[in-house]
Amino acid sequence: ISRRASRELRWTAANQRGGAARGGAGGGGGCLKWRLRRAKGMAEPADYPPFQLGKPRFEQTSFYGRFRHFLDIIDPRTLFVTESRLKEAVQLLEDYKHGTLPPGVTNKELWGAQKIKQAIIHPDTNETIFMPFRMSGMVVGLLLPNQTLASTVFWQWLNQSHNACVNYANRNATKPSPTSKFIQGYLGAVISAVSIAVGLNVLVQRANKFTPATRLLIQRFVPFPAVASANICNVVLMRHTELEEGIDVLDNNGNIVGSSRIAAKHALLETALTRVVLPMPILVLPPIIMSILEKTSLLRSRPRMILPVQSLVCLAAFGLALPLAISLFPQMSEVST
Repeated sequence: ISRRASRELRWTAANQRGGAARGGAGGGGGCLKWRLRRAKGMAEPADYPPFQLGKPRFEQTSFYGRFRHFLDIIDPRTLFVTESRLKEAVQLLEDYKHGTLPPGVTNKELWGAQKIKQAIIHPDTNETIFMPFRMSGMVVGLLLPNQTLASTVFWQWLNQSHNACVNYANRNATKPSPTSKFIQGYLGAVISAVSIAVGLNVLVQRANKFTPATRLLIQRFVPFPAVASANICNVVLMRHTELEEGIDVLDNNGNIVGSSRIAAKHALLETALTRVVLPMPILVLPPIIMSILEKTSLLRSRPRMILPVQSLVCLAAFGLALPLAISLFPQMSEVST
């Protein structure tokens, strides 16, 4: 929450997962060396400021701070946290909340515990989020470019199905929405993605002016406009009522003071822009990189390596694209009255 003039209000872009704004990161528990240093009065690293329960570890007023914050959120190591480690993290945070922390616990341990809890436990329902649908879940297969009509339909359908499951698993449960809204958004996204991708593929295949190599290169970029359009369609279908009813706005103390349609308009616009930017590095960079790598002697002599290399390139692009896109705008924005 900003410390600017008290007459400023803020709104939340709800679709970028309320839990995402609450998420943190960090590794596991601290070690004996950390505790000894703390006992000697030595300061902890700057990356681990004094712990604040429920607050991000990195400041959210700059793009760099938000980028580091979301890099923590999508840390894939949280996918492999055991049940016992999760219970330890939750108990440590409970001890902090009630002022019963054992001696020697460091800020690093507390930030790490909060990261684990917020990456796995839904902040509203306190239920465990199914592993593939967490923010740190990455499905490389969904990002591979398509060349045939059947594979285009299949991957676009699977991609939007996965997106719908992630949206539902990380939904804002404090203001429940009817299931029909999620179904409507899902169907709209699937229909728009498949129709655009198939239409563009057909147009490219019928373009006689292009050489086979040029046609293949253009086909690699077909998934981007399809996915971007589907993402916008999904946002509009699932959140169009906010434009009529408005969304909650808060004062400097975090108290709800009313609802605003202007805030809703800004929130939906920022969300739509984020959804367009998100697939850019994923669906634009890999085709360019792979068109270069496929000309190398290594892949020419070993064509079976193309798919594994392509998967690694897509994974690297996804790991960069997700935090970049969701860091464009702060989770809490301001509007002057």
